[in-house]
Amino acid sequence: MFFQWLPTLMIIAAIFLLGGLFLTMILGIVVINERQVGIVVKKFSSRGLPPGQLIALHGESGYQADTLAPGWHFGYWPWQYTVVKAPITVVPQGEIALVVAADGSPIPPQRILGKVVECDNFQDARQFLVNGGEKGRQLGLLTAGTYRINAALFTIITAANARQHGMAPEHLQVYRVAADRVGIVTTLDGLPIEQGEIAGPVIPGHDNFQNAQAFLNGGGRRGLQEQVLLSGSWNLNPWFVQVEQTPMTAVPIGHVGVVISYVGKTHEDVSGIDFTHGDLVNAGHKGVWITPLYPGKHPLNTRVMKVELVPTTNIVLNWAGRSEAHNYDSKLSSITVRSKDGFAFNLDVSQIIHIGALDAPKVISRVGSVQNLVDHVLQPTVGNYFRNSAQAYTVLDFLSARSERQAEATEHIRAAIRVYDVQAIDTLIGDILPPAELMQTQTDRKIAEEQRKTYEVQQEAQQQRQQLVRETAMADIQNDMVKSEQGVQIAEMQANAQIKQATGAAEATRLQAMGEAEAIRAIGNAKAEAHRAGVQALGSQGYTALQLMQIVGDRNVRVVPDVAVNGSGQAGLVEGMLGMMLRGQTNGSAKPMTKS
Repeated sequence: MFFQWLPTLMIIAAIFLLGGLFLTMILGIVVINERQVGIVVKKFSSRGLPPGQLIALHGESGYQADTLAPGWHFGYWPWQYTVVKAPITVVPQGEIALVVAADGSPIPPQRILGKVVECDNFQDARQFLVNGGEKGRQLGLLTAGTYRINAALFTIITAANARQHGMAPEHLQVYRVAADRVGIVTTLDGLPIEQGEIAGPVIPGHDNFQNAQAFLNGGGRRGLQEQVLLSGSWNLNPWFVQVEQTPMTAVPIGHVGVVISYVGKTHEDVSGIDFTHGDLVNAGHKGVWITPLYPGKHPLNTRVMKVELVPTTNIVLNWAGRSEAHNYDSKLSSITVRSKDGFAFNLDVSQIIHIGALDAPKVISRVGSVQNLVDHVLQPTVGNYFRNSAQAYTVLDFLSARSERQAEATEHIRAAIRVYDVQAIDTLIGDILPPAELMQTQTDRKIAEEQRKTYEVQQEAQQQRQQLVRETAMADIQNDMVKSEQGVQIAEMQANAQIKQATGAAEATRLQAMGEAEAIRAIGNAKAEAHRAGVQALGSQGYTALQLMQIVGDRNVRVVPDVAVNGSGQAGLVEGMLGMMLRGQTNGSAKPMTKS
């Protein structure tokens, strides 16, 4: 079945082939798909290219400036034109592409890269040439994206073909500055650096060297740049800039950083008329900046600036056989002095100083560094003071009055270094090492004095022992004496007690007798007075009768008997007995009879 249709199919294919040839030959049709760019080569023309020109702008024979976009294009007959279907240019994310132009104006001698002109990112070759584009390596570059480039005019260098052009693929990557680091930039094109300068000045408006043409238009200089790149990603042309990454400048806690800038604006001293030992400038000027850097990390260009760290905490310096962690005193040693009596001895001294944050720039402007301050100011000041002052005292005087010598040294050194804008907190005298022979003499003398004191103590102990024996004997005798004295006192007290008791009894008896006599006398007087009154009132007989009646009444004397018994024999006795019984019953009790 297939073989039956084979002739027909071949005829149809031949018709299409002939039709295509017809369209190509007669109509000049060229088809460009969406992933291609058509580069046109004109085989012949009535006009030839001018000498030195590679790309035709006015229909001359040769490579044409205009390319063919995707689609159908007519009039490109194969006997007159050759259309090269080149792939589009793709720059991946995170990469850049460099451009080399094969045609254009020559690059001026003072530059090494072709200037940037308006040409739609090198996609419009005609605009590039008309606007004065220059042949050779270009300042401009291609960032990530897709481009339709006329490969007859432009050679595009990407990471994929970098080695073919003598470059490393990593040079075609987007440049990244790591965190906590700065990029120190060196430009390879531009005007020469001015005489007397070591780096190019800061040029505004070039977007951190990503717009190279703006840098050059602003008067940018080739070579080391004052401006740095901060952390981030940057589209940089490696033909234009080179970047060196360095750590940020760290100022630790307890320090300030004094900036010494070798670049910047014209030097203008702002230290004032009172500061005559150096110059200070504002930030951004050339010289020692008046404002220090405080603790933290700072993005400074250490190729054109120097930062001197100055401790703002107390600094201890030892003139001894030891050094502190800061090592500022590593060159210091014990001070050798000579006393008034001619002895040489060594002296250990510790000096505590403080440099204020705002005074740090003055100190650096004057002496250059903290180490220079120690070596050139403090070492001679402290050493010479103690050498001079020691000559006014003997060794023993110096030893015995070290606190006074220390106070004098503190005041003198404080005043001496204050003129350097440094505060002296304290001066401390450490070990004093006098001559050995003098110390031996002192030791012998001290031993003798101690022995003398020992003998005196022993003698005093013997005297104390004798006194103790004497006092013990006296104490024993005193015991008997106390007992005797106490016996005598007891006897005297007992006798006195008996005397007091007898005296008291006698006095009591006397007083009692006197009282009773007085009472009897008073009673008698009262009765006598009563009798006299009664006699006066009743007369002597009447009063006597009254007294008798009162006595009879007071003593219950019965004048009339309760039972009368007559004397008529036994009957009278019986009647008397019955009468007594009846009386007893009447009174409720029997009472004895009373005889009349």
